[in-house]
Amino acid sequence: MTVNADAGLGFGHFIAQSDVVGKTLLGILVLMSIASWVIIAIKGLSLISRRRHSQSFLNFFWNATSLEAVANEITTHGVHDPFSHLTSHAMHAQAHHAKYGAAKLEEAGTSGEFVTRTIKKVLDEETTRLENGLAMLATVGATAPFVGLFGTVWGVYHALVAIGMSGAGTLDKVAGPVGEALIMTGLGLAVAIPAVMGYNWLTRANRVMSSKLDAFAYELHTFVSMGQPLGNEAAQPANVRALATRPAAA
Repeated sequence: MTVNADAGLGFGHFIAQSDVVGKTLLGILVLMSIASWVIIAIKGLSLISRRRHSQSFLNFFWNATSLEAVANEITTHGVHDPFSHLTSHAMHAQAHHAKYGAAKLEEAGTSGEFVTRTIKKVLDEETTRLENGLAMLATVGATAPFVGLFGTVWGVYHALVAIGMSGAGTLDKVAGPVGEALIMTGLGLAVAIPAVMGYNWLTRANRVMSSKLDAFAYELHTFVSMGQPLGNEAAQPANVRALATRPAAA
């Protein structure tokens, strides 16, 4: 970094005077910011879509009169949410075991045990799917401030070296370049804060969805085993019933 006392100070001047390391750190922060905002946008839109489709499917599920009705609904409208995905696999497992029996080791046990294992497997898949991208947000939130801080330290060091070599050691000559270097710390925080907020929001939303799926899994197992849901709509777990009646807003 070199110091030009006659040039106007600011972000543009700081970038122009930065060396390869400073510009590389800035590029890393920009990439982190882009990645975090893309993940937040994609996961957020996916969450809204899942809630809407889940509400529609659950409304049908709790009013279904037979396995055939649920199967026809899934065949007609497809699988677009965790609840219909779970239901589709559970029904397929029950039908497969009833037709072929325990032909392989993974199918060992009774039909109910095979359906239970299938439900657990799908729950694990859905949990993994919900958590995709969150590690990146956590990494950005944890490391971006330190990347910015390193950029500040690097910029201050080179600014002071350049000022010392020029012999202009007065406060007005030192404050400008050092203040410019502090921009990197601010950028690091600007990248980290949205990533942390997005991570917390998505983590909470995923936790709520996982809780509702776990509650729904018990009812689903009974539905598949007996051919009809337990009791009536009042028998639904409270958190699943809330999803079936809540608005589709995010």
